[in-house]
Amino acid sequence: MTNVSTTAVTAKGLSKVYGRGDAEVHALREVNVAFDTGAFTAIMGPSGSGKSTLMHCLAGLDTVTAGTVHIGDVELTGLSDKQLTLLRRDRIGFIFQAFNLLPTLNAEQNIRLPLDISGRQADQVLFDRVVETVGLKDRLSHRPSELSGGQQQRVAVARALISKPQVIFADEPTGNLDSRSGAEVLSFLRTSVRELGQTIVMVTHDPLAASYADRVVFLRDGSLVTEIFRPTPQSVLDTLMKLEA
Repeated sequence: MTNVSTTAVTAKGLSKVYGRGDAEVHALREVNVAFDTGAFTAIMGPSGSGKSTLMHCLAGLDTVTAGTVHIGDVELTGLSDKQLTLLRRDRIGFIFQAFNLLPTLNAEQNIRLPLDISGRQADQVLFDRVVETVGLKDRLSHRPSELSGGQQQRVAVARALISKPQVIFADEPTGNLDSRSGAEVLSFLRTSVRELGQTIVMVTHDPLAASYADRVVFLRDGSLVTEIFRPTPQSVLDTLMKLEA
């Protein structure tokens, strides 16, 4: 019997340097971190701590200066641009702050887009379950302009889930939403982890958003400094305040 990896994403000795000489900026300094399969993890830290850089390196959206990144058993850092593009298409889902929906397509077409691009058929049972989970059943024929911000982000969440990616990276997914819509989207993300076994890694600056995660890892000055499990808004806030002191 083969061992199935319980780790979705692993970074070892991850460093990222921008610029040279006097203009050199160490965005990440030898970060070692692993993200479990079927878990919801938040990445937090003060402004400029390197959290977005870390996510971009983990997702293969940015190159690394040193160290390695694995998605499952595949090492990203050794792949060509074409191989990276295929891996991101087939094994990674993305949710951005700005929704990134195509305005000319309706909600259903936007959700199915990653599958259409890769020439794959939708798993209709999964499609129905995802649409039900994110509460969009009666909104599938609506275009983004006919949807609220919260509904648009739910379309983006469904789009990320539908291709059954190994991991979903969410970059400030509630940044453009009011508190009620934000709470709905975070609940859907948590449900997708609990019920669909999805793996989610989310960058956020919001202690309330982070409290929906199973675990929060904290960066400061490009280094991983601490982590907490079963976070509450207060425990996240307390940890952030210590880091900024």
